[in-house]
Amino acid sequence: MFADPQKNTAQFQLMPGSHVADIGAGSGFYTIAAAQVVGAKGRVYAVDVQKDLLAKIKNEAQRKGLSNIEVIWGNVEALGGTKLRETSIDAVIISNVLFQIDDRNGAAEETKRILKNGGRAFVIDWSDSQNGLGPDVKYIFPKAEAKTLFEKHGFTFERELEVGDHHYGLVYKKNHV
Repeated sequence: MFADPQKNTAQFQLMPGSHVADIGAGSGFYTIAAAQVVGAKGRVYAVDVQKDLLAKIKNEAQRKGLSNIEVIWGNVEALGGTKLRETSIDAVIISNVLFQIDDRNGAAEETKRILKNGGRAFVIDWSDSQNGLGPDVKYIFPKAEAKTLFEKHGFTFERELEVGDHHYGLVYKKNHV
């Protein structure tokens, strides 16, 4: 089974009214799923470097009647690059991003910057590449390296998630600073 954003978002235990950042939102599957969970009093920020993808997310949100999504042209690899306020976000979703960015340390620091104390980061990425499904194996960012990355940036590992074949899912909590 391929990763299912609806099922995976349910595992995140997002609360109505939460503020969520979908970093590297891509086509917006997690943005839409999270927006449905957090409801009208919540907010989901779809952050991506590709303006065309952000336009598609905006159009899909309008089509589905979701007014709680804001698209942001931003760069997770730069401190302040998401354009979100410091400690303003309850949860960050980072799905299929780590394998394709250069500055993973920058991404971890930006995630830490925008998360509230006690906020959670949900990290989903490719665990393998098979028969043309997924990135070239040389680009895969292994689960063990993802764990090390977030722990060295002050996050506490909470648990693993079952997020579908060919992916791993990790939950981290931002420690109080």
